[in-house]
Amino acid sequence: MSWIGFTLLAAFMQAVRTAGQKQLSLHLTAMSTTLSRYLFGLPVALLYTAALWYWQPNASPQWSGSFLFWAGLASVAQIGATWCLVTAFQFNNFAVGTTLAKTEALQTALIGWWLFGLPLAMLGWFALVVGFLGVLVMGNPKTLFSNKHAWRSPALVYGLAAGALFAVASLSLRTAALSLKVDTLLAAALTLSSMVMLQTVICAVWVSATETKPWQRLWQYRRLALFIGITSALGSIGWFTAMALHNPALVKTLGQVEFLMTLAITRWVFHERIHRYQGWGMVLVVASVSLLLQ
Repeated sequence: MSWIGFTLLAAFMQAVRTAGQKQLSLHLTAMSTTLSRYLFGLPVALLYTAALWYWQPNASPQWSGSFLFWAGLASVAQIGATWCLVTAFQFNNFAVGTTLAKTEALQTALIGWWLFGLPLAMLGWFALVVGFLGVLVMGNPKTLFSNKHAWRSPALVYGLAAGALFAVASLSLRTAALSLKVDTLLAAALTLSSMVMLQTVICAVWVSATETKPWQRLWQYRRLALFIGITSALGSIGWFTAMALHNPALVKTLGQVEFLMTLAITRWVFHERIHRYQGWGMVLVVASVSLLLQ
């Protein structure tokens, strides 16, 4: 399967996982919900990695300090990005925080070109801009720009920080995977398992130290948490493999089809109305994807 197939798999699983997280977040804190993603997804990641290694018994990953650094950076950046995004929502400027977090693809392209030496053709940059405009339109620009005070709130800073940290995580995990110098599928799987183990430990220590009876509450909603963990792991397999195979900026741009899937879930599962401006946003996202596939 090509990077396109893995990206579409990731986008679909992320849309489904988000729907699950929306339900779980009604009962658990943001960090406990994040923990469920890693804790219940870890067995899936380990089994997937073991299966790939079984079929490549002679593979010899080149473990190094470089791998540990980049995988560790990606792990912490991903957790930090999630925290920044959740924090941005707490300032009652959901549209601003969400929109600026979705600059992730553009920031990935800029940081990748500037610090990681990943070039991008002019058509790629154009597809990035069209895709971001689509996301902006789906976020209802009338509401977004009607409140000028919203753009002076901390939500702006946290939203941009979330996008930047997600970009750093994407580029770092690609660098970590490539440093192993084995088959791309196995390299992505090893990076995924290493990161999820570290993220599980970090989140577990955090909730244990800051929350009251987090494990009892997590066990109470274990079925929903398990669903989130499995879909998260499958989505991560798609993201990690696609970004190991191709430029993360273009992977993230194609991954914006997740919004189309999310709107479908919104309409058919949660029975919420889809507005006209969301339809125009969908057209722009589809145009962006069509440009990428050229």
